[in-house]
Amino acid sequence: MLARLLLRRLLWAVPLLLGVIVMNFALIQSVPGSFLDVMTAEQQVSDPVLIERLRVTYGMDQPAWVQLWHYIRSVAHFDLGFSYRQNLPVSDVIVAHLPATLILMLSSIGIAVLFGVLAGVIAAIKVNTWWDTLVSLLAVICFAAPSFWLGLMLIVLFSVKLGWFPVGGMSSIGGDDSGFGHTLDILHHLVLPALTLGLFYSATYARVMRASMLEVTRLDHIRTAYAKGLTRTRVVISHMLRNALLPVVTLLGVQLGTVLGGSIVVEAVFSWPGIGSVLLDSVQSRNYPVVLGVLIVSAATVIVANLVVDILYARLDPRIRE
Repeated sequence: MLARLLLRRLLWAVPLLLGVIVMNFALIQSVPGSFLDVMTAEQQVSDPVLIERLRVTYGMDQPAWVQLWHYIRSVAHFDLGFSYRQNLPVSDVIVAHLPATLILMLSSIGIAVLFGVLAGVIAAIKVNTWWDTLVSLLAVICFAAPSFWLGLMLIVLFSVKLGWFPVGGMSSIGGDDSGFGHTLDILHHLVLPALTLGLFYSATYARVMRASMLEVTRLDHIRTAYAKGLTRTRVVISHMLRNALLPVVTLLGVQLGTVLGGSIVVEAVFSWPGIGSVLLDSVQSRNYPVVLGVLIVSAATVIVANLVVDILYARLDPRIRE
């Protein structure tokens, strides 16, 4: 059954990616201006003959549906186009910046799940106490605070005032580019941006986990476990936590796609050299092949994340395997 479910998800991935390409291509075509207008405004190109030649070279003189058809054929051959800004294939640009974004995304999701689940469990166990009130208050603050404001406040406190962490960047200039020292340097730069992005999502996980734990507490098998004389810790870990994690796993699969959008702001605040900064620069410079390529990679990431969530669901809930 699990193999059939995964096969069905993979078959749905093809029209989903096709829909993403068509929708984003249509939205980009509706936006006025092109990279040629940006190059003309920046006085990189001023010869009308050269501008027209570039328009023909990149197929911009053709109807929109012809450009879309050529682009779909290129994507089918794993060709995401050419970046005018970097003078490189789009795939090379994405591969060059993807590791930094993946490091930030996975670290922030890890922080969000760890802090959110732990806070939700504490709030559910200590319901209607000051612990519950404190967790709810912190969750509201972290969820309501904009990411850029939270990042700036962390920079002011931990970088400017205390000097514990660097202000921005991914590594120190002139530092060791290899070995264990380089890894520690990256982790040192990663703490503040990952914490900024992770605290925002941890608020949602805390609220969902609290509600799920309180719902599981009222189930019959929990009362039976207490009646058998099991300790509270054993009941929470062995019987409550596994069932309460199902909504969190669902939320995790949904939010993996939104983390990329949130990382754009965080990467801009901390000068993190990831996909978000490239996407922002590409939008401003009308470098639309890179924009489309990033959106396609983002959609593929969401599809893969949901496949992983389906597998985790089957592990957590035996009824799905049946």
